Amino acid sequence: MQKINEKKLLRIFVSSTDRISGELIHEKIVTMAKNQKLAGATVFRGILGFGASSVIHTSKFWELTEKLPLVIEIIDQSEKVELFYKQIEPILQKMPKGCLVTLDPVNVVLYKSGTKKDSY
Repeated sequence: MQKINEKKLLRIFVSSTDRISGELIHEKIVTMAKNQKLAGATVFRGILGFGASSVIHTSKFWELTEKLPLVIEIIDQSEKVELFYKQIEPILQKMPKGCLVTLDPVNVVLYKSGTKKDSY
């Protein structure tokens, strides 16, 4: 497939309970991405996973905690994504728990905004 519109995909793997200064890290990152006017961000919640700690976290109905793996994905122009990562890297470095960050080229084949409904 021909490269139509190459962008960058920033993927940040964290836990649903990770916080920085009392704020959930995934909410902080998505809010920062919105404020930087990046094209979009999505947080995915996993049902099972482990990281460098080798502790498996799972979603079971009898579990009291909801400590689950999360993936934050942000896509935009290469320069914007790389600049954004440089801004959030110090925050990620300060996290008391671990995380994983990847940066990959992606080909955006369609990016279409919808129409907003009038609010009453």
